Amino acid sequence: MPTIPQYRRPAPGTQPDYRCDTYMSTHKRSPSKPLILLPQTLSEVTGPVFGHDIVQPTDSDLTKQHAGEPLGERIIVSGRVMDEDGRPVRHALLEIWQANAAGRYTHKNDLHDAPLDPNFGGGGRAMTDNEGRYRFITIKPGAYPWRNHHNAWRPAHIHFSLFGDAFATRLVTQMYFPGDPLLPFDPIFNATADEQSRNRLVSSFDWEHTVPEVALGYRFDIVLRGRDATPMEK
Repeated sequence: MPTIPQYRRPAPGTQPDYRCDTYMSTHKRSPSKPLILLPQTLSEVTGPVFGHDIVQPTDSDLTKQHAGEPLGERIIVSGRVMDEDGRPVRHALLEIWQANAAGRYTHKNDLHDAPLDPNFGGGGRAMTDNEGRYRFITIKPGAYPWRNHHNAWRPAHIHFSLFGDAFATRLVTQMYFPGDPLLPFDPIFNATADEQSRNRLVSSFDWEHTVPEVALGYRFDIVLRGRDATPMEK
């Protein structure tokens, strides 16, 4: 039987620990016993994946999903999805979710004293093309309090979920914005010990994809596995 290609394991320190002392909710949900490293079999490295066939072209524009225009600063978030060898990941399913411009999610459990926006749901989907590229049009999310510690505020961020060409390439992470003054104080962002890996979570201003009189552009490239992998969300 031929040898099944294996995905490289992340280098130590490049992914956040399951338990982070300053990130309080990890105390209860992190493993209390040593992890069991499961082998990568055919089912982990070859599929399956779900949801690709129901993605509509309008799903990637979060500003056009309701009757009116949402409030806030319109932005364009784009980039490439790559594997551990720098090759494009084609036809990968990306899903994003985020707070609105006032820092509130459209969710019954979000009780933050900030207004909801009836024209912004906060969720979108897109597929990568043959070069691994994706593109979303959305609203820049606001910061919000989260009661992890005294005067705790989450930086502006967008959640990403990706399905590559197999379950082993599933990635859930967060994208942050350059120059955000809250980043040094955020335990979730700083849960990734390695500085270079941590900074891969911060998007960069993208003049090339900024549209005149419409929206600023931000670039966020994603690597699914290997030594340069984008840190996971724990």
